[in-house]
Amino acid sequence: MADGRIYVGNLPMDVQERDIEDLFFKYGKIRDIELKNNRGTIPFAFVRFEDPRDAEDAVYGRNGYGLGDCKLRVEYPRSSGSKFGGSGGGPRGRFGPPSRRSEFRVIVTGLPPTGSWQDLKDHMREAGDVCFADVQRDGEGVVEFLRREDMEYALRRLDGTEFRSHQ
Repeated sequence: MADGRIYVGNLPMDVQERDIEDLFFKYGKIRDIELKNNRGTIPFAFVRFEDPRDAEDAVYGRNGYGLGDCKLRVEYPRSSGSKFGGSGGGPRGRFGPPSRRSEFRVIVTGLPPTGSWQDLKDHMREAGDVCFADVQRDGEGVVEFLRREDMEYALRRLDGTEFRSHQ
């Protein structure tokens, strides 16, 4: 995970690089897409993000995602280091890396209907290292920080600020 690279497997036979870009651009700036589409084999790809945190979000958001008749397999490449995937702190399960959660939690209210968990996470990164973000339909969200100091700074710095979504 340290280099921002992910593996994308079980792609449709007719997949193009643009399809992969469309699937992952919302998670962050993509540095490189390496599509392996050899005749007679199921296509797969490696996607490298500028920010390794975006790679983590992409694994979380796209593993198991349906694309045509295919169910995507999105995970960290096997050759990316130790047997413990990423910095989550435990062994990977069947469905990607362990999610990092924290007790340093902030409830965010008044989010626009178009706001996504990625938008919220990006906004809150101004205050520190975000390990989890989620948005509910009622305009409320949850953000968890790795450190208490980051959570406290977010409360002081970002309370009452304008939130803009990408949509």
